[in-house]
Order: sequence, then structure tokens, then C-alpha cells
Amino acid sequence: MSDDSKSNLPALSKQVTELVLAGSLSHAEQAFAEAADQFGDLAVVEVLNNIPPQVTALHMAGFDGGKMSLATLLVPPKAWADSLAFIAATWPDDQIEDDPERIAESLFAHIHGVVFSTDDEDRRNELLAAASATDHGSTAFAILFSMAPKEILEVAGEIISKGPYLTGQTTSDNDIVPLAIALAQASEDGWDRALFELFPEFRHSADLADAEYDDDPDAEPTILQRSTKELLYRLRKQVPSTRAAKTSRRSVGTNIFS
Repeated sequence: MSDDSKSNLPALSKQVTELVLAGSLSHAEQAFAEAADQFGDLAVVEVLNNIPPQVTALHMAGFDGGKMSLATLLVPPKAWADSLAFIAATWPDDQIEDDPERIAESLFAHIHGVVFSTDDEDRRNELLAAASATDHGSTAFAILFSMAPKEILEVAGEIISKGPYLTGQTTSDNDIVPLAIALAQASEDGWDRALFELFPEFRHSADLADAEYDDDPDAEPTILQRSTKELLYRLRKQVPSTRAAKTSRRSVGTNIFS
């Protein structure tokens, strides 16, 4: 990176932060694009390394797999992992209670969009390992897995039986399955943390591989599983409080930035 681009980074970081907190995500994205055109992608990477993670979370929450952001493509693994700690603060309070599946689907679009925005397997593994190494990241992945618990149990069985020879082939074409397999391949510890966040009674993957999921909603549950709503609230409680960035946008989540 040139000396000129380095000298502009503090001003660009301040500009992006102010735009995001003001709710002007399109202008923040334009600032990223102009920086990339003028100084190269590394300038955007450095800005994302330097702006507060709650700002990154606010910006990236406005984009998903259908609306790609430069931040989606270039966010460094640790910066993304840190930002996931704040993403629950962007959710409307009543939606967690009334429509948890919609929030989970939005979170899936975000995580899937970041992880699979690249064909670089090393970067993908770094993103998954960094995110799943944290408590909030484990909860975020568990939220996704809660939408397809039967499929996740099947993946757990495949991992136990095939180990490093896992092919990724299952009986389900659910979109969550490739992400679950990618996580397991990127970080065994991260996979286990997310798995046991969803199924808190189990402490060994082998036990889960032998578990059977009953589709009958009236049947007595044989597996203790946290619901999507419960996990959403767990992630909300894990949001760090901070006074580093204040915003008047009280309609976005709770007053987490005050």
C-alpha cells in the first residue's frame, strides 16, 4: 500500500464510520468503492480493520447474498468475527419475539454471503475459524443450525463415520448443510462449539451422531434443543455494551450503542 493511501486511511475510516452511524449505507459503500479504485482493495481491508466492529456490523447488516458489499468481499476474518458480536443489536426487538425465523434467515444470508463470497478456500476457512472461535460466533452458527436440526444431526453422523473423508453428500439439499460441512472442515472445535450450543445436553459429537430426531411436533422430545428464538435472545445478551459509537437510530435494536 502506498504512503498516500496510508495517509488517507484515518480520514476514510472516520468518514465511513460517520456515514454508517447516520444510516447512509449507500454512501459508505460508495466511499469504499472510491477508495478501492484509487488505492486498491487493501485500503478497504485496512479501513475494515480500523473502524469499530459495531460499525462494521451495522454496515454489513444492510447487505446479504443478493446485495453484495465490498465489505462482504474484503472484510478480514478477525474484523468479521468481532462484528458478529454486535449484529444482534441491529434486530428489531419485536421481530425476535414475533418472527424469529425471518431473523435467522437474514443472519444466514449474511453469514453465507460472507463465507461463500470467495472461491479462496483458505480465506473461507479463516473466516469460519475466526467466527466460530468466539462465544457469539458459536451462538450465531447455532441459530442457523436451529433451522435444520435434523439435517445437522445427519451431518454430525457423517462427520463421525467418515472423518476427514467427508464428501459433503447428505440426503438433504438444505442450504444450511454446505455451510455446516464447511464449518466442520475449517474448525473441528468451532463445529463442536456450535453443535453443543444448539444441543446443550450433549458433550460428545459421537453421542449426537447416534441421536434420532423426531419430526412429530406432538411427540415428547428426545433431544434437548434450543429453539431459534431462544438462541436469538442468547446472542442479544452477548452483545457487548459500548460507548465508542453513539447513534440516534433508536429504532434499530436496543439502545446498545448508548
